[in-house]
Amino acid sequence: MDLVKAARKGQEAAFLQLFDEHHLPLFRFAYRLTGSVADAEDIVQECFLSLLRPECTYDVKRTPVRTYLFGIVRNQSLKRLRKNNFGVDAVPARSPESEVLRNEMEDAVARAVTELPETQREVLVLAQYEQMPLAEIAQVLGLELGAAKSRLQRARASLKETLAAYAPGLERKR
Repeated sequence: MDLVKAARKGQEAAFLQLFDEHHLPLFRFAYRLTGSVADAEDIVQECFLSLLRPECTYDVKRTPVRTYLFGIVRNQSLKRLRKNNFGVDAVPARSPESEVLRNEMEDAVARAVTELPETQREVLVLAQYEQMPLAEIAQVLGLELGAAKSRLQRARASLKETLAAYAPGLERKR
């Protein structure tokens, strides 16, 4: 029996195993999309709760649970951003504690990623931070593989341009 079915039948150990295996990458993804620890925690909690609901459409035969969960987190993050009226260029507020923990370069990179267009940001976060293969990214986002590759390439080019001031001596070797 797969873990999702077992968790839906009330087996706490199955749910805890699912949670342990997927919580951290889902949280990182939600945080990087929203810029808010509180929002990311809420989104991940809602993601796991939705998996247990009777109306959940997850089917182990159609997609891996990881892909399904990342899709839920993406959709919930986008809803949260729209609800909070964040525009494409808006930089979500960060807590003072998290600012203290970052050095200048980490902050610049995070800001540059956040400022990417939503379509590029989500592909970049999944590829770069979650190490997800492009084929799986395309599936999570409902894209053709070529579109996912193109968005990732544009995101990286945009970051290179935005962050060029932090590495003036580095030039691309041809």
